Amino acid sequence: MSDTRIALDLALTIRHDGRGGVADDLATPDGLTRWVHERRDLLGDAAAEDTWAADEQTLEAVRSLRAAVRALFAHAVRPGEPSPADAGRLLPFGEALHLLNAAAGAVPTVPRLDWQPDRDPVAHDHPIGGAAGRNAVPAALARAAVGFLAGPDRTALRACRAPRCVRYFVKAHPRQEWCKPSCGNRARVARHHERHRTP
Repeated sequence: MSDTRIALDLALTIRHDGRGGVADDLATPDGLTRWVHERRDLLGDAAAEDTWAADEQTLEAVRSLRAAVRALFAHAVRPGEPSPADAGRLLPFGEALHLLNAAAGAVPTVPRLDWQPDRDPVAHDHPIGGAAGRNAVPAALARAAVGFLAGPDRTALRACRAPRCVRYFVKAHPRQEWCKPSCGNRARVARHHERHRTP
């Protein structure tokens, strides 16, 4: 489940801005730094230090990875349509797959079990040879995306079809059509206006 969550979280850093446009939570190194720190529990050793900070090279690597993940998400939701934010600018499938696999393999890892006495055990990928440098976060994100795309949750992946929404979501129940209730409300209002529009 953590692979699903972190893979979706990465894709959802592109979102509707509330004004008819698209916002990017990873527009700057500071934005990526905040985003990573908020998900430290999901990234394990890749961002374990409180002082971890993104630089321009790491930001570019993560943004490229995000483009690959969103292209692979668009492929996964077929025959449905991809997110409107992706429809006109998707990476070719083969290029996206290569980019994802290259990022996942950039930092060799071994599994490590962490078990605090008062908590459940947690498995983490631990970089071989200590610190993995600036490749650690993109590699951890790529491995999570690989885990999600190869796992059972992929079949429930959908692109939200609400007006102006650009999000992907994992369908949690059979009647779910949108990523969140506000999107459902927007879709119903749009359908109502369309039906009652004067010719």
